[in-house]
Amino acid sequence: MAASLHRFRVAGVNKWRNLIQTRAFQVSLQAMGAYDSEFEKAKTQLNSLQDDPGNDVKLKIYALFKQATVGKCNAKKPGMMDFVGKAKWDAWNGLGDISQDEAKQQYISLVEDLAGKGKSDVSVEKTPAGKYTTLDVASEGGVFTIKLNRPSKKNAISFEMYDEWVAALKEAAEDRSVVVTVVTGAGDFYCSGNDLGNFMNIPPDGVKAMAENGGVILERFVAAFIDFPKPLIGVINGPALGVSVTVLGLFDAVYATDKATFQTPFSSLGQSPEGCSSYTFPRMMGTAKASELLLFNKKITAQEAFDRNLVTEVFPDHDFQRSVQARIQQFAKLPKLSLQKSKFLSREMLRETLHQVNKKECEILVERWQSEECFQAIMKFFSKTDSKL
Repeated sequence: MAASLHRFRVAGVNKWRNLIQTRAFQVSLQAMGAYDSEFEKAKTQLNSLQDDPGNDVKLKIYALFKQATVGKCNAKKPGMMDFVGKAKWDAWNGLGDISQDEAKQQYISLVEDLAGKGKSDVSVEKTPAGKYTTLDVASEGGVFTIKLNRPSKKNAISFEMYDEWVAALKEAAEDRSVVVTVVTGAGDFYCSGNDLGNFMNIPPDGVKAMAENGGVILERFVAAFIDFPKPLIGVINGPALGVSVTVLGLFDAVYATDKATFQTPFSSLGQSPEGCSSYTFPRMMGTAKASELLLFNKKITAQEAFDRNLVTEVFPDHDFQRSVQARIQQFAKLPKLSLQKSKFLSREMLRETLHQVNKKECEILVERWQSEECFQAIMKFFSKTDSKL
């Protein structure tokens, strides 16, 4: 599960863009039609992109390139369990009978648009110095801040971010100067959940290996929250989805802007709960209210999240950052060992149970990720997304 569509690596645009230009796709300049120079320029321009444009756009790029260089889709439709192959085939076949010159025009326009957006995004999503590339991590005055830093992707969690998030929690736990740890998001989203591009990263040994690797990554990620020894505070600056919501049940305090929303759309994607939410949500909310989120995909407001004990306090958006930061600064002045001992007493009796829940949830998800039902649901999601391009 380490590579994206056509073996693109989600963590780095360099690897996926090179595949577009492999020898399988090379044709002579004489056969390229009226847009040769612009088409060649667009291919070169693609190499200058700094950000991964997302799997839906990469599908479009792939399809237009194939249509421009080969013509109408002439490949055999892949089997249903070939996630990547079927997604690529659907994208190419969906172009129908458009001419090679028209495909070249669309390819050129799309790449130029991406290049233009990349220039404006550089100042917003600047890669932080040091070991973190998907997070902005800082420690000051007893406060360790983990900021999810993929704003152009609404802070969707790639596998690289999963690993870095675990590493950041470990760093905060081991730093003796840290009193409290804060998790928030860059931009207008807290987190849009799991990057569904992770499901398109099929390794050579197939879907089973992809699913099992994903289960290991997820179990390690959730375990880092279960075992985190210091006060952990969520600062929810915008909409939150999926696993970014479910792990909130493992935080010690959660503050949200009144513009935040919360949703765990598992069943709509053919999946099942994680983040220990199958255990923590019913305990916090009651079975019926938890089922609205975990089974029936209900999106709730910040106030509703507060009413269900998922959120500690809701603040007006215009005053959110000032109010929350003032609160956090107060916490950072408290005796740190006293805070840790108090957390230990309130959480230790549940720790073994939470690890067991985490393990079981991940086992079920590994099965779900290999199911035809999950495949169909994810393909439906990508089809809807692609149709909006």
